[in-house]
Amino acid sequence: MEASFFTPSEIITELSDNLFTEKALEVFNFQHAHCEVYRMFVDGLGINVSSVKTLEQIPFLPIEMFKKFQILTAKSTYQTIFRSSTTTGAIPSSHYIADLDWYKKSLTTGFQLFYGAPGEFCIIGLLPSYLERKDSSLVYMVNHLMRLSAHPLNGFFLYEYEELVNRLEYLNNKGQKTLLIGVTFALLDLAERYSLELPDTILLETGGMKGRRREMIREEVHDILNDRLRPKRIDSEYGMTELLSQAYKMGELPFVTEPWMRVFARNINDPLGAFAYNSTGLLHVIDLANVYSCAFIATQDLGRVYSDGTFEVLGRYDHAEARGCNLMVSL
Repeated sequence: MEASFFTPSEIITELSDNLFTEKALEVFNFQHAHCEVYRMFVDGLGINVSSVKTLEQIPFLPIEMFKKFQILTAKSTYQTIFRSSTTTGAIPSSHYIADLDWYKKSLTTGFQLFYGAPGEFCIIGLLPSYLERKDSSLVYMVNHLMRLSAHPLNGFFLYEYEELVNRLEYLNNKGQKTLLIGVTFALLDLAERYSLELPDTILLETGGMKGRRREMIREEVHDILNDRLRPKRIDSEYGMTELLSQAYKMGELPFVTEPWMRVFARNINDPLGAFAYNSTGLLHVIDLANVYSCAFIATQDLGRVYSDGTFEVLGRYDHAEARGCNLMVSL
């Protein structure tokens, strides 16, 4: 089943606020009609669907519901499942992907908007905790970018740091633009072992200590990486298993979303209240690429959203699981 208003043949890169709202409301009505879990959530809140006219009035599904339910529009079959990484004994989130071509088109278009053609880069993945699983959306994303890049020295690394360093130094000696996409703890492990000069390499940090290191604020991480690896720039990616789109933080700038994605913040104690700007709140994401699952997600991340739509990620809210379950009592 296709949503006729936003199909895999259509990626809209020019979205005014009015057009984004129009598309989002169309997706909201489509998903209320065709996604059983989302419909039960909205109806359980006692919301009259016909009265929803603004982004702020759209209910955002607690992200932990991806751990409990198959969230998929009716009559959609899924081609694969992306699952989140977890600590031992925890339940992973599962995102059922109805159309991988749609995901790849969204991913490719977003990357080109921020970085240009993948073919300009050699792409290296330092993703040990993710490579040890077969259902990681991040590994799928990086592998797809590598295929588009087609550079002969593209590759994934687990813990082969010496081989990785040799490759990075060779690429930089050749003046080759390189994108090193790494999970935070592994980039810190690399920086702890080696002091490098990488003027042609952009580090794209994906976040995550995965229990391997103490939690650190982003500025502290980037200070260490800049001091030890001396890259051209350190960027960050904001994405997750439950989303098909990404936001990027380029150097010292705040995060910027792809055109079909918006991020908002709400007061921790008022999950259905007004969007908050320039103050700390729980991040809420609209991802129109999630047309066949749920495009409206209340995350467990604390952040600050600015009036121009850019945002910062400040950490995780410890009690988010309980908050989400309270909102889902109707299920």
